[in-house]
Amino acid sequence: MAALCDPPGAGSPPRTPISPQDLSHELKAFLTGSDPTLGTPLSPPDHARCALRLLRRLPAARHAVLQHLAGLFDDHVSSHLRLRSELHPPPPPSSPPSALTEVIHEAQRLLLAFIKAKPNAWAPLLAAWAVELLGQLSSKYSSRHGARGLNELLQLWMSCESTRTLMEIYAQCLAALIATCPDACVDALLDTSVQHSPHFDWVVAHIGGSFPGTIISRVLSCGLKDFCAHGDAVVATGAADKRVPKLASVVGILGHLASRHGASIKQELLRMFHEGLSPGQHKGTVPFLLQLALMSPPLLGTVAAELVESLKPAVLNQLHQRFSPLPRDELDATVSLLVRLICQTSCGAFRTLQFLLDTAMPASVITPPGLALHDGVREACDRLVALLLLQLQKLVHNRPAPSLSDGPQRCIPFLEALRGRVGELCIETLRLERKRYLWLHQLLGLLAVYAAPHGAPEALFHLLAAAKGQEELALAAQLHAVLAASLAADEGADEAASLGAQLAPALASHLPELARLLLHPAPDACEAAALLLCSLPPPRGLRPAQLHAALRAAVHHFFLALRRAGCDGGSGLCNACKLLEKLSSGSPSAGRAALQLLVEGALRGRNAQLFGGDAAGEGGGGGGGGCNECDAASAASLLATNRRFTAAVDFSAGVWSVFHAGVIGHGLKMESDPPSCSQDEVNRNIYVFINVLLRCCRAAEPNPPPPPCISPDAAKAVASALVDSVCPAAAAAAGGELCWPPEEQARSTVERDLRILRRFKQQPLLFPLLRVVAMGRPALCYCSVLLRGLLATLMAHWDACRHADTASSPWHLHASCALVACMAEGSLLPPVLGEVQELFPCLAPFEVRLLLLSVWEYLREHSPLPQRFSFQPHRGMFQRDFAREGDPAKYLVPLHSVLHRNVERLGLLAGRFRT
Repeated sequence: MAALCDPPGAGSPPRTPISPQDLSHELKAFLTGSDPTLGTPLSPPDHARCALRLLRRLPAARHAVLQHLAGLFDDHVSSHLRLRSELHPPPPPSSPPSALTEVIHEAQRLLLAFIKAKPNAWAPLLAAWAVELLGQLSSKYSSRHGARGLNELLQLWMSCESTRTLMEIYAQCLAALIATCPDACVDALLDTSVQHSPHFDWVVAHIGGSFPGTIISRVLSCGLKDFCAHGDAVVATGAADKRVPKLASVVGILGHLASRHGASIKQELLRMFHEGLSPGQHKGTVPFLLQLALMSPPLLGTVAAELVESLKPAVLNQLHQRFSPLPRDELDATVSLLVRLICQTSCGAFRTLQFLLDTAMPASVITPPGLALHDGVREACDRLVALLLLQLQKLVHNRPAPSLSDGPQRCIPFLEALRGRVGELCIETLRLERKRYLWLHQLLGLLAVYAAPHGAPEALFHLLAAAKGQEELALAAQLHAVLAASLAADEGADEAASLGAQLAPALASHLPELARLLLHPAPDACEAAALLLCSLPPPRGLRPAQLHAALRAAVHHFFLALRRAGCDGGSGLCNACKLLEKLSSGSPSAGRAALQLLVEGALRGRNAQLFGGDAAGEGGGGGGGGCNECDAASAASLLATNRRFTAAVDFSAGVWSVFHAGVIGHGLKMESDPPSCSQDEVNRNIYVFINVLLRCCRAAEPNPPPPPCISPDAAKAVASALVDSVCPAAAAAAGGELCWPPEEQARSTVERDLRILRRFKQQPLLFPLLRVVAMGRPALCYCSVLLRGLLATLMAHWDACRHADTASSPWHLHASCALVACMAEGSLLPPVLGEVQELFPCLAPFEVRLLLLSVWEYLREHSPLPQRFSFQPHRGMFQRDFAREGDPAKYLVPLHSVLHRNVERLGLLAGRFRT
């Protein structure tokens, strides 16, 4: 009878034979719940033991017995939780077992014996019963235990005999079928997880930790079968719904296992992906994996990087072969799903972008060795990139504007991962590869808007810094045009908040770094940097060392631009002049530093040749603009050579000082090189230099005097630099020898005066510089050393000249006229005496000396001191009142004598020289 009641293939442990009367007696006791002989009710433990005996002898009653045991397990769980809530802390595990606990152990031993005897028959049945009962108990008592988190739930339920026994029963069922067909056990687990999640998650976590390989592979296999049965719903909607119940459960189970078994999950997913491309496999494998990744970002991050690396040409061609026959709507749904996946990708986002762009590029540009890609693959990837950019644009521009009441804006994982790769994206954009740079340029615009307010300046900075030509610079201009409208619209279309208004101050803060580009060896880079710096606002808040370094670079660039002005038409020179004027306006100290660097640079090194000067002249070594290229012979030190012969050298400034005619060991001094510039170029260069010098003088002062005058402070800075450059030995005397000494005392400075005269002969720019100083009264007083030395040597020349007229000494005639005119313009001479230079071309040398001697005597008695000038507020400048200093008639006696002697030629001019 018992054998007839066994299910097909069922079996049970060995049991003693029982008569039909005894079996009927046991069945009646189980059904009525009372003793058939005595009629007394059975206690729950006795009733449960009766059910176990009936199950052992009559397996056909298995469903009724298991249902009765489910109630017993339920009572035990309720009792356990009640006792746990009443006793704090809960009773220790070593406490004596209750009657129900003993019956549960007996049931466990019996059921495990059935599983061991006939696993194929009993394991699916008992697995489904155990796991369904676990789900019911977990959901029923979810509000009574008070446990929080998965770990607390595991500790709670595994400390209960009933739930721990059910877990062991299910584990034994799964272990018994793991080598043959565990799908039945896994299906039961998935079904229960769908119905009782999240209270059932602790069961999944425990089983998955015990059988990770089996659970991962079988969960994916069962999920794939269910997905294929409802695959059309997923493809059509692009998301899981009620018609695909197991997909959410698969995602939940794998999510629980990802923390400890991420490598196994990744390996299994990759295996399923590649096997799904093989012939004969179900076509839903790849869509199933895509749907899993879309529903679980952790799964996507686990597999994304290695999946991209595995997409070799052969795999891509297999994908094309698999998906090309699909209908258009299914293909569109799959592409849309891919776009959403990529937008959610953060791990390996930059590598994913590189892969997409490389694959979408035309075959003529990318020709890697190996199997060639099918044209359909490139076309599909091209379309995927376009749709990805469109989706990113929607996500970026559809975000609400941030406010104080709102939380942080929604994150876009793909763009968030690319925020630190802006520099690399800009470098790739500037390569100008067809199609690729257009995609990257659009992506940079979206990334700049997403990462506002810092994203746009960063992208533009990298594009400007790495650009090497007009086409590359055009990319920065195009990006600026796009972002100016986008960011202005996002920020309320406020003009002050536009990108252009934000970019200039941001770049101005990097002025020291940008100024270094002025020293770049490539002329195009220097001019581009100058043009950029000219467009920025004046620098504010820079340290003196940073500002001085920027000024030195700007002066260096100015002289280079002046040298190249004949080649490029002067376009770079205009920006160089504007840049110097802008830097000079930063502060008065910056203006003075610019003037000093300009004067020193123009009078030293090869820059002097631009103005008709001699680069190898005295004091010309080293210098401005960094253009000194003297050879070893001209750079030899006379002091170092003389020290080889004497222990000390006498440098007393007396009449016995020796003027060397050469260098010992190298022969006589070499003749100076002929001028490298024509006279027209020299005149043009002098005009440009004086013009930029005057602009810097006026920019250095907040309230400059009306033209053509300049600020006395700026003119004093030019005077100081002029004295330092022409005669360094006289620099210390510039402030202490303002008083004009008698003519006899000038004999002690013969050597210094001759050096000054030589510098004026070698540097035609010096007289225009003196005129600039004279425009800022009373700054010319600080050039007294130069004026005195030049006047003394000119007087000596005319005294020694034996020619009949001054035309025989054209340079000395020009110098004499320019010197007197400069002192007159600087108000060092009264008006009548300051006009005597008009007579010099018509006089004899000794007559010129007489007139210069009159100038000397006037300056000796009326020393050129700044105290003689007073400020005139109504005119905004300093003036000198010569009427208060006495009648200058006695200084005009030689002048009138000269006019009387030459009355036939100069009589018409006599009226101009009356006091």
